[in-house]
Amino acid sequence: MKIVNLDAITLGDADFSELNNFGEYISYDLTRYEETLERCKGAEIVLTNKVVLDKAILSQLEALKLICVTATGTNIVDVEFASQRGIIVKNVAGYSTLSVAQHTITMVLEFLSQLHYYDTYCKSGQWSQSPTFTHLAGGRVSIDSKKWGIIGFGSIGQRVAQIATCLGAKVCYTSTSGKNQNTSYPQVSLENLLKECDIISIHAPLNPATKNLINAKSLALLKPNAILINVGRGGIVNEEDVTVTLKNGARFFYGCDVLEVEPMRKNHPFLDSSIQDRLLITPHIAYAYGDSLKNLIALSIDNVKTFIKTGK
Repeated sequence: MKIVNLDAITLGDADFSELNNFGEYISYDLTRYEETLERCKGAEIVLTNKVVLDKAILSQLEALKLICVTATGTNIVDVEFASQRGIIVKNVAGYSTLSVAQHTITMVLEFLSQLHYYDTYCKSGQWSQSPTFTHLAGGRVSIDSKKWGIIGFGSIGQRVAQIATCLGAKVCYTSTSGKNQNTSYPQVSLENLLKECDIISIHAPLNPATKNLINAKSLALLKPNAILINVGRGGIVNEEDVTVTLKNGARFFYGCDVLEVEPMRKNHPFLDSSIQDRLLITPHIAYAYGDSLKNLIALSIDNVKTFIKTGK
């Protein structure tokens, strides 16, 4: 059996050596789209994190039986076409719930506290020149009693709700799929959530229903100094609209760990120097705190083992 891993380096020092027990295991650090077909030829199992497997590729891979997405989102695979071809698609769910929740909370607290400002104030030597023991500038906003709206109320959204509640926030949510119902928190419409909440975090998958869900019209609904966090998927928030809205004087904060195109484009609008004080960007790391990567790798290997044993 030929097993191909298309982008192993995206999982750090991932150890997939156990897959050598099941056949010929070939690992590539990274794979460009134009290299994908040649590298996957003859493979019965393909692992991919972010390498796209679309209809054009899948239609030419006659031996392929299993696609293991080494992530939660499966939008990089034409799942419908794979199903028509009898190709099983497996992902890994639940491995990073606490990790993403922690990253979300970290981004929100940074916006509220503006700790980076105070850190710079001290390290620049300004505090040592001050006549007083303290320096009370911007930030220092309490999370207590703030309204926190969550878009996408799966396992990650619900974990964020629990932590936010412990910190004193008043949580509500909207389910983008309509499937997630939780009587512990009020469910509201997306429009009301955007209008009423001080903090909004996105934990939804990217699909036709969520593509450009947050756009110029949506952003116009935000309260002054609202915090908007996207740790779901790039493409849910229209990045051009965020930039234009901020440049036009809107006063909200935007933090994201995901972009529509990754890595970040060299000419990305978020690099505009005039809006930097309103942005917080991290390079798709929310999923990788603590043991989450080890769990991801173990579960991905289990997906392969289960398929080999059961054909499912």
